[in-house]
Amino acid sequence: MEKVLQFLRELSENNTREWFDANRDRYQESREKVLFVTDVLVNEIRKFDKEIPVLNAKDCMFRIFRDVRFSNDKRPYKTNFGSFISKEGRKSQLPGYYFHIEPGESFVGGGVYMPDAGPLKSIREYISRFPEEFIEIINQSEFKSVFSEMYDHQLKTAPKGFPKDHEFIHLLRYKSFVFSAPVSDIEITNGDFIEIAVNSFKQLHKFNAYLYDALREFL
Repeated sequence: MEKVLQFLRELSENNTREWFDANRDRYQESREKVLFVTDVLVNEIRKFDKEIPVLNAKDCMFRIFRDVRFSNDKRPYKTNFGSFISKEGRKSQLPGYYFHIEPGESFVGGGVYMPDAGPLKSIREYISRFPEEFIEIINQSEFKSVFSEMYDHQLKTAPKGFPKDHEFIHLLRYKSFVFSAPVSDIEITNGDFIEIAVNSFKQLHKFNAYLYDALREFL
């Protein structure tokens, strides 16, 4: 994994097609390592989350090539590797588990990120009906020791169809339902990453199970 981080450090400093082509063998070696980690994590997650089927690691791992068509940032490559382990792989809008490898910026986490209008409405409606269960899950001491707070991506006002004075409007304003926890470079390279990720994902499982219940009509 030290080679993976070193490749990404150098890519960040030399984000050009010429440099990438000259270092394509290093990219392929790094990619294979992350695919291996993804495959291990898929198998470990399936031991406690029965919603996760047998998955091909390649269907979970995000491409390193950036889509620059509509971006002012024309750098051709991402400077990270990441995989989303979910029922439908990386493109899924269902609950899942994510890990992100980037020098100084690595993390593990998951949930549901930026769902479409239909799934988002279902999650909000489910939270409005069962808020106590949601709050109990995210406030458990073991959970909070790993995931201190939900990703702060919220509307500034009440979502359509919900009153502004709803008792739990602070939860319903979220546009994503995601938690993450940082992982240091040392933890990435000293052999502890798999264990850290698995233990973190085990804590996230109840949260994802709650979101699955909210999204049953989309399964």
